[in-house]
Formats: sequence, structure tokens, C-alpha cells
Amino acid sequence: MTIDIQYQKMQESESLNEILTRKLEKLSKKYDWIIKAHVLFKLSNDKTGNDKICEIELSAPGPRLFAKSNLDNFEKAMAETIQDLDRQLQKRREQFKTY
Repeated sequence: MTIDIQYQKMQESESLNEILTRKLEKLSKKYDWIIKAHVLFKLSNDKTGNDKICEIELSAPGPRLFAKSNLDNFEKAMAETIQDLDRQLQKRREQFKTY
């Protein structure tokens, strides 16, 4: 799986890259049919404090999978987004088994 990481309106973070790569590799081992991951970290102007956004789009057989989270911390947003994708991938795997 190839991972494409982009940062919008913020500096690139090596520690965030490491954590993300580790989590996505774990997901890739669980679902070996994932082809590519496109990740976007960005800051928004949210007055509630949930201004850190993590968007992940996965390329896999079938329609593309997408999840987005905005929280007060990039690590939390990334973890929530990956959990959402894990649920979507689990559903996709169940669809594969029926055929």
C-alpha cells in the first residue's frame, strides 16, 4: 500500500507521519487488498476548538472508502478516522465473502 500524506495550513510533522504510517500499515496487514491511502491533515477556523481535521481516502476494490474527523487533537482525529475506515473495511470484507 502506498501512503500519500498532505498538510494544509500547517507544518509537516514527522511524529504524526510515523504514527499514521504505523496505524495504516496495521490496517493494511488486516486488509491486504488496500491499494493506496490519501491522507490530508488541515486546520480550520472552528470556534468550538475542534479545528484539527484528518481526512483519509482509501483505494480498494469497489467504491473508494472515505472518513473524516475533526477534533481538538490531530492524533485523536486520526485514530477516530482510522476506526471509521476499519468499520467500513469490515463491511466490505463481509460483502466479499457472500460472493
